[in-house]
Amino acid sequence: MTTPVNPIPPGMHSITPHLVCAGAAEAIEFYKKAFGANEGGRLAGPDGRLMHAHLTIGDSSLMLVDEMPEWKCLGPKALGGSPVTIHLYVKDADAVFAQAVAAGAEPTMPVADMFWGDRYGQVVDPFGHKWSIATHVRDLTPEQIAKGAQDANCGEAGQ
Repeated sequence: MTTPVNPIPPGMHSITPHLVCAGAAEAIEFYKKAFGANEGGRLAGPDGRLMHAHLTIGDSSLMLVDEMPEWKCLGPKALGGSPVTIHLYVKDADAVFAQAVAAGAEPTMPVADMFWGDRYGQVVDPFGHKWSIATHVRDLTPEQIAKGAQDANCGEAGQ
């Protein structure tokens, strides 16, 4: 008799970002310095490029792989940017933002209090991935958020 296998392995969530990086080993070191990532393991191919790496940041997993153009596996810099932003909730957005910038991230939006109740800022890491860094500081009703969006000139809030 076999034990049933959990379809989602322990410690994993339903959605896990899997980043392509030109220099995945360097990206791992950056994520350790910038976001306090812990490395769960890596698998290098015969040519030394990383075929798979697993990190955790807080309670979430992040997977990485090196660029492999021969498989059409390209990172954001090779593609001219990325439309995706990885959202990172932390206890102190200001401290983590400063830590990420000190590690080499480019600040693209300074940390500030936002109308939806978060203290929030954005950076781009040295590998071209966009990150938003936030700390939830106020619980607001949907009506308060809609009013805040309107007051911030974000268009027709709620429509």
